[in-house]
Amino acid sequence: MRQVNSNYAIYFNKKEKRSGHLWQGRFKSWYIVNEDYLYTLIRYIEQNPVKARVTRKIGKYPYCFASTLIRNEEVIPCASQSMLIKEFTADELVDFLNLELNDDELENLEREKKRKITVDQDTIIQEKSLTLQEHFYTIEDKAQRNSAIYNAFKDGYTQTDIANYLNLTTSLISQVIKKLNI
Repeated sequence: MRQVNSNYAIYFNKKEKRSGHLWQGRFKSWYIVNEDYLYTLIRYIEQNPVKARVTRKIGKYPYCFASTLIRNEEVIPCASQSMLIKEFTADELVDFLNLELNDDELENLEREKKRKITVDQDTIIQEKSLTLQEHFYTIEDKAQRNSAIYNAFKDGYTQTDIANYLNLTTSLISQVIKKLNI
C-alpha cells in the first residue's frame, strides 16, 4: 500500500502541476482477527463521509464501496468476491450500515486498534488484553462465569483454552458462546 500511495501521489502531483504531500499522514494498517471487529469496522468506515459532512446519507459518497453496491453499479474485479456482495441485498446493506455505532463498539474499535499483533511464519498471534486468570478470578455464579467465558473468547482465547482452564468441555464452552452471541 505504501508503494501504491507513493506512486499515485507522484502521478497526481505531475498531472496537477503541484508538489508536496498528497496524503494526510503515513499509511497505517491493522489486522482484522474476528468478525465482530470486521463488521463494526465496515460500518465505521462507511459512516465516515456522513460524520465528516461530505454527504448526508450512507451510500451517496461515490468513493465508498457501499455506494457501488447500493446503486447496483458494476463492481471492480478485485472486490467481486466481497462478503458484502455475498451476504447483503442493497436494502439490507443500507439498514446494516445505518446502524449507529454505540459506545461499546467504538471502545472495541479503539481496543482492537491498539492490540499488539505479531506474525510468526504466516500465523497471526494477538496479544490478549487479560489473562484467563484475570477473566475468571471474580466469578461468583454461573451467569458471571458464562459472561466471562464469552469475554475471554472475544479476547482471542480459543474454546479449548477456556475449557481446559475451567476444566469444562469444549462443547459446553461452545454452547455458552453461541447463547451469548445473539
